[in-house]
Amino acid sequence: MPFALFPLMLCVFSVGSAELVVAGVLPAIAGDLDVSLSDAGLLVTAYALGVVVLGPLITLASSRVPRTPLLLGLMGLFTASNVLAALAPGYAVLMAARVLSAITHCTLFAVCIVVAGSLAEKGKEATAVSRVAVGLNLATVLGVPLGVLLEEHLGWRSAFWSIAGLSLLALALVAWRPPVAPVPVAGGAVDELRVLRNPQVQIAILITALAMAGVFTAYTFVNPILTSMGGFDDSTVSWLLLLVGCGSLIGNLIGGKLADRALMPSLVGVLAVLGADLALMALGGRTPWLLLVLLVVFGAAYFAVMPGLQARILTAAGGGAPTLAIAINIGAFNIGIAFGAWFGGQLLGLDLGLRAVIAASALLSWLATAVAARELTKDRRAGAATGASTATATDPTATPHRAVPVGAPHRAVPATTPQGAVPATTPNPPVHATADATTD
Repeated sequence: MPFALFPLMLCVFSVGSAELVVAGVLPAIAGDLDVSLSDAGLLVTAYALGVVVLGPLITLASSRVPRTPLLLGLMGLFTASNVLAALAPGYAVLMAARVLSAITHCTLFAVCIVVAGSLAEKGKEATAVSRVAVGLNLATVLGVPLGVLLEEHLGWRSAFWSIAGLSLLALALVAWRPPVAPVPVAGGAVDELRVLRNPQVQIAILITALAMAGVFTAYTFVNPILTSMGGFDDSTVSWLLLLVGCGSLIGNLIGGKLADRALMPSLVGVLAVLGADLALMALGGRTPWLLLVLLVVFGAAYFAVMPGLQARILTAAGGGAPTLAIAINIGAFNIGIAFGAWFGGQLLGLDLGLRAVIAASALLSWLATAVAARELTKDRRAGAATGASTATATDPTATPHRAVPVGAPHRAVPATTPQGAVPATTPNPPVHATADATTD
């Protein structure tokens, strides 16, 4: 990994760990602060709402702040919020610390992704994004288990102290070797909002929400899927989830390379594999070894989707200002997660069973596949139209005369001089026909 991307990956690892570790230490927090487990669970809910509602507003408000100072400021605030959480004397202060941490989440992720894309060579943006997103994989595979381990031996506050220490290290690395030049950004709030009008960006956000809903309708209940369906012992679940996490790490890296080679085709393919994997899980999930293989593939496909979704927004935005679009896409991840968890719970409440929950996940994943396939078809049609128009405009055998611009004098301009050479200048230069690549 290029060193310029390492501080960004560490920022994502810190933020991802802070978001996820609370679920693992909730019982300890509830017992120490003398609140019910359901009240402690609101710490997770408040964080998610902060990401979805306040995150895009912070991104929009900071649109004209240069990237390096913005990263330093956000990581400083994030570090302070985790120190506050570690020192919290009561539930109210801990809740305030979680909300403070949440409002940095969206913009931090978005800025890290946009900066990673800007540092990459042309055509390798998705690989750069996937390398930074490895931080989120590591937060799932290492950050959460280590946080729970610290809680077991040193108390739940030690988990927040460790995250604050990692955040401080990330902040120091960004300050020491800024990943971007310290110059003001070109765009502003208007440019950020204008990018959101791009239909390709809008559809990418929709695909994200549908894909995450498909993933988390089933993944929310992965523990009972392993134990009740697969027959695995409770004591083995943490190790099995670690194996699934390793699959997600591999999938993330492969997904970035696939997206760089063929962005939309690879996105359609990976989403289709995700849906097929879930369908097979619903049909054959009672065979332990098969269920485990399918869960590893599930983790790989889930994280292989992420670089492509983010790269689609970066490429659709072009030279625009994509930070707000990325931030809203991160919000769409959380909306999809929240809906999936709720939807799966509703299905279980109707006594339809875990296999019905997994089948519903497959259908949602295939719905995301259908939307992505429609975008791929539109892209290909637009590309074919662009190629045909350009060929017609530039092929000298297509017409004996050059095209005359609108409003030009009504006379034909010879395609060549008598000597056969194209004149260096002509009073009426050709207007080449092009097709608008933006689709609706």
